[in-house]
Amino acid sequence: MSRDINNKFWDEELETLPREELEKRQLADLQEIVKFAYDNAPYYKRSFDEAGVKPEDIKTLKDIRKFPFINKTTQRDTQGVGSFLGELAAVPEEDVVFISTSSGSTGVPTMRQKNKKDFDEFQDTESRWFWQIGMRPNDRYVHALNFSLYVGGPDVIGAQNLGALCIWGGTLPSERLLFVLKTYQPTVIWTSPSYAWQLGEKALKSGIDPKKDLNIKKIIVAGELGGSIEATRKAIEDIWGAEVYDFYGLSDIFGACAAMCEAKDGLHIAENHILVETVDIHTGEVLEPGQVGELVFTTLRKHARPLIRFRTGDIGRIDTTKCSCGRTHGRIHILGRKDDMFIVSAVNVFPSDIEAVVREHKGITGEYLIRIFEKDFTNKYAVEIEKSADNPKSDDEVAAEVTAALKARIGVKPARVVVHPDGGLDTRSEHKSKRVIDERNLDYNI
Repeated sequence: MSRDINNKFWDEELETLPREELEKRQLADLQEIVKFAYDNAPYYKRSFDEAGVKPEDIKTLKDIRKFPFINKTTQRDTQGVGSFLGELAAVPEEDVVFISTSSGSTGVPTMRQKNKKDFDEFQDTESRWFWQIGMRPNDRYVHALNFSLYVGGPDVIGAQNLGALCIWGGTLPSERLLFVLKTYQPTVIWTSPSYAWQLGEKALKSGIDPKKDLNIKKIIVAGELGGSIEATRKAIEDIWGAEVYDFYGLSDIFGACAAMCEAKDGLHIAENHILVETVDIHTGEVLEPGQVGELVFTTLRKHARPLIRFRTGDIGRIDTTKCSCGRTHGRIHILGRKDDMFIVSAVNVFPSDIEAVVREHKGITGEYLIRIFEKDFTNKYAVEIEKSADNPKSDDEVAAEVTAALKARIGVKPARVVVHPDGGLDTRSEHKSKRVIDERNLDYNI
């Protein structure tokens, strides 16, 4: 199928469906997938029966609220039970063409599988996101993501299906990746926000000016929250002279389930594949669109391992109003992970708020580390930063400025701000950077 490269939509009919028609299609797919899961996945048959619900109870989209949640614990507990694919699987192993695994950062790595239809629709969605940010067949694209069992690895196929020239970079060392960027002059790259920023800094220190010596026009970032933080996005754009677009992926579903458009007002989520709910993190009560809570996803077309009411652990909101770009699929705004959020003096603190302050503050490098600890049976936090080499101010002056900025943004000041020299923090990484250290002994479950 040939496409008009001047049309900003990959699938204009789908992406601009009136809300009523979109929800009509969602309902039909929801009814089918819930029945399919009940009939074919042992876990859902048992779970639905125990909850006293059945597929025929789905009359409207809101009826999904009658069904039980699942989460990562459910995935771990059912993995390998009864068969190699486990109790969440709804197709036999011979139908599966692809598996990926989670990182295992919050427990035992869990396996995710797709049949051919699942995989093909996954890649069509990736093509849609690439097209949405302006990638076209005449682009050269470097896929600088991990290929080792990582669900984001195959996303490069979506770029190939679009017609772009693709360079399967993977997790190359910085020096090698910079060689690729300088030699092949690609126009688009995808990596993590922290690595995009660090790679630009390394380029400058090695005598390469990303704006003059390289040809990157668009940078896709994912895996961390930075791409949706304006200050971080601007810091990356300033180094590269390129547009930065945030993608949101979930290993349980797609490499990228949602992506920014030119409006950069949240990330459009593929609502033809995912039904989105937002629930109260304490009670599980469903919230109205626009309210902040934990995002809950139900896959509408994924048959190898359906996910019915999967609690993602991500805190955010969904906006279902029509975007200025013309797309009607909802936009999610992610604030952070439920696991990362902490409470200080009754204030919910997200690392993303701290990052926003650090990245926009002048005279510091943008690197940071957060330490959460307890004192007198209450939560406290400290922030470690780096002072730029050319900053003439004293460490105390810098610490006072950053403390005031954090208090103004978050509403509660840190217990301390520790200032290191440029390069003094061990937070730089080839890919994701670890920036939060929890030193608490008490159980602060939220």
